[in-house]
Amino acid sequence: MHLIEKTTLFVKEKLQNAEGGHDWFHIERVYKNALLIASEEKCDKTVVAIAALLHDIADSKFYDGDETIGPKTARTFLESENVNSETIDHVINIIENISFKGGNFEKKFQSKELDIVEDADRLDAIGAIGIARTFNYGGFKNRVIYDPEIPPKLNMTKEEYKKSEAPTINHFYEKLLLLKDKMNTQTGKKIAAQRHLFMEQFLEQFYEEWEGKN
Repeated sequence: MHLIEKTTLFVKEKLQNAEGGHDWFHIERVYKNALLIASEEKCDKTVVAIAALLHDIADSKFYDGDETIGPKTARTFLESENVNSETIDHVINIIENISFKGGNFEKKFQSKELDIVEDADRLDAIGAIGIARTFNYGGFKNRVIYDPEIPPKLNMTKEEYKKSEAPTINHFYEKLLLLKDKMNTQTGKKIAAQRHLFMEQFLEQFYEEWEGKN
């Protein structure tokens, strides 16, 4: 069985009971986004594919903020499949440096493959899917949908971002609307622009309905 197939089966099994916005279907969408972007870039497509499949194998927000579990889980799996050490290290570096973390996270690693997987992951956080995931997670955490008395908090530190319990609408301003200008690749930027516009239209409609204007 090919490594991609084995990785897919491994991820499906690990995430079978995951929260709806971080489940196998999220991984599958990111994987497809990554392959689409990679087709337009000079890169190691195997690293892109494996990193996309394993990037959320153990999201820290579901493990009391522990950011080491995901990379450890991915490394153990890849070593069990006798993947060469260079590829493993590259994939782990991508997993460790892909998260948004409030937008103030300083990357300790750079590569074209990281740029691609990061764009693919961020594309799934915006647009129609991004909106659906945001409200799904807000419901999962029993958060208020919107409170006009609680303004978005911009420029949060990594720890503030991880501990935030703000209303779901605030997340648009604290993350989602910021992602368009943080894309790395031309393909990512083009797709993000379309999805960004959709979110702006959604918010405009949301506020009109909230105020009873239509």
